[in-house]
Amino acid sequence: FLRYLLHTLDTFVESDYTLVYFHFGLHSRNKPSIRWLWTAFRAFDRKYKKNLKALLLVHPTSFVRLLFNVFRPVISAKFGRKIHYISHLEELQAFLHFKQLFLPKQLLDHDRKVAKRSRQSAAAQTLGAQIPNTQQFRVSLQFLKANNAMDAIPRVVRTCVAFLDNERALQTEGLFRRSANASTVRELQTRFNAGLEVDFEAFADEDSGVHVAAALLKSFLRELEEPLLSFDLYDDVIDFQAITTKAEKVAVARSLVCQRLPPDNHQLLAFIVEFLGHVMDRSDLNKMTASNLAIVFGPNLLWSDAREASLTSITSINHFVEFLLRNKHIFENAHGTVNESRPANTHSAPVQHCSGPPESPLQMPRPSSPPAHNCFGEMRAFWP
Repeated sequence: FLRYLLHTLDTFVESDYTLVYFHFGLHSRNKPSIRWLWTAFRAFDRKYKKNLKALLLVHPTSFVRLLFNVFRPVISAKFGRKIHYISHLEELQAFLHFKQLFLPKQLLDHDRKVAKRSRQSAAAQTLGAQIPNTQQFRVSLQFLKANNAMDAIPRVVRTCVAFLDNERALQTEGLFRRSANASTVRELQTRFNAGLEVDFEAFADEDSGVHVAAALLKSFLRELEEPLLSFDLYDDVIDFQAITTKAEKVAVARSLVCQRLPPDNHQLLAFIVEFLGHVMDRSDLNKMTASNLAIVFGPNLLWSDAREASLTSITSINHFVEFLLRNKHIFENAHGTVNESRPANTHSAPVQHCSGPPESPLQMPRPSSPPAHNCFGEMRAFWP
């Protein structure tokens, strides 16, 4: 079984990935021995730990916490910071789009019982609470614009980009790839949602503020009610990789992001792509090429509301995002200028949709998602 598990993970470990362990379903008949776990721990060498962004332990019991204490002496501090206990499924939203996952009914029922026991009173208060007009995370772009003087670039995005769009930050190795402290990110999300000022310079470590701002920008995109590239474009983006000629790719990409994408989505996407172009300009120092940025941002810009994520779909989305990053001229408007809403800490005029005749992308069949694999509990791998 261990060899099978390693073989399965080999598919994912060359890129950044998140590993989720669902503990529900473990019982005395399938519980692994401490000896087996020690063998497994030693088998997972640096190859498997290097690009692991987070290890999420869902519905942990005293057995799981005991194991962590047993292995604590041999777990590095760096790896220890990647381990997170997840009490309820909704907490996964901070790391990935858990609603895309096909989860067994028994697991969902168990989660509802756990949530009801531990958070019944808090949930009642949350349901009765009104969303403040300063809210930045887990709301729609329409809500954000209506409460931002009709500016399509949300305050949290402008603040993060303004902090990151300078020589020191842009030269930081691993920008957008390195993880930030999860509790710090949640704390600053709360401050943004409350309309409070956020000072990234307050962090003691010279680079920590950079990685926190980068993590906040990614989490904002990941937690939108609908992905920035929109559910409507999902099938066309998946098909995009099958197009063979550069000219047709340009025409289709322009049609998707300039004609079919809603104006507010287009303006924010152009703003982000423009900024990421600055990041790519310093790739000799920060190591964030168009390909690396696409791996990081792709899953945060588009996901399906009906299908489970798969390696094939993630690869197709990343391909499309990389193409946009390498071909920023797609966003040029009729006057030949890229998005007028340049990354800066100021409001700007609305951006015109870019010009060019609309094209219909090819419709290609897509392979189905791979089946989930059960082990003692269940492990699944995901991308950032």
